[in-house]
Amino acid sequence: MLPFALNHMTTPRLDWQAFVDLAARLGCVGVEFRNDLPGALFQGADPAEVGAAVRARGLRFLALAEVKMFNDWSDAKRAEAEALMQIAVVAGAEAVSLIPRNDGVATDRAESRAVTETALREILPMLRHYGLKAMVEPLGFEVCSLRYKDILAEAIAAVGGEGTYWMVHDTFHHHLAGGGPLFPELTGIVHVSGVVDPAVAVVDMRDPHRVLVDAQDRLGNVAQIAALRGAGYTGPISFEPFAPQVHALQDAFAPLQASMGFIDAGVAQLRAA
Repeated sequence: MLPFALNHMTTPRLDWQAFVDLAARLGCVGVEFRNDLPGALFQGADPAEVGAAVRARGLRFLALAEVKMFNDWSDAKRAEAEALMQIAVVAGAEAVSLIPRNDGVATDRAESRAVTETALREILPMLRHYGLKAMVEPLGFEVCSLRYKDILAEAIAAVGGEGTYWMVHDTFHHHLAGGGPLFPELTGIVHVSGVVDPAVAVVDMRDPHRVLVDAQDRLGNVAQIAALRGAGYTGPISFEPFAPQVHALQDAFAPLQASMGFIDAGVAQLRAA
C-alpha cells in the first residue's frame, strides 16, 4: 500500500483524538493538523499531549498548518510564523505549512518570485532555529501569488533553502495550474482530492468541488502520483478533500479505505505498464 496520510480537513468534525484514531485504523503513516478549522487548535488540548498521542499510535506528525499569506511579509507575519513554529516544536511536528496570498496581488511571474523569495529568506533562519521544515504550497488559482512550482523551485534555490523548504504537490492545484514540472526531489508531501462534477470548467473549480478520488476523477490523481513515484518520490500521500459532502460523512473509514484502494491499485497498474 502507498504511504497514505490524513489532513484534518478530511474530517473536520472529528476531534483530534478521533481523527488520530481514524488515521491509525486506516494504516496511515501520519497526520497533518491545521489551525483554520472551527474552534481552538487541538480543541484546546496541550500540543505535547497531542504529539504524544500521535506517536503512540505509530504515526508521524507530518505538518502543522498554516501560515496564511506567508509571502505578504511583515513584522506581524513574522510573529505569526514564529508562534506556529513554537507550537509545532512542542507537538513534535516535522514541519509547518506555508500558504501564499490568494487575492489577485503579485500574480505576475516576476512579482510572484520577488515576494516569495523575500518571505522564504526571512523565514529560513527561523525554521533552522526551531529545527523544522516548511511545506510550501503553490495554489493553482489564477489569483494566487505563487501559482507555479518552477517559481518556488527558483526561490528555494535563491535563498539556499534546499533541505528545509519542501513543496506540497497538491493534485488539485497542479491540475488547475496546467501541470508542468513535478520536482520530485523538492516534494515533501502530496495532497490528494478529486473533482468528479462533469459540468464544472477547470477555471471554475474551487475547494467545495474537492471530493475523495474515485474512477470519475477529472484531475488525473492516479497519473500524477504514478509519475511522481516513477520519478523517485517516496513520501506521504495525504488526503485533503474540502467538499461539504465528504465533511458530512458520519463515518469516513469505508469511503477513505475505498479511495486509498482505488489509488493504490491504479498507481500499481500504471507503474507496471
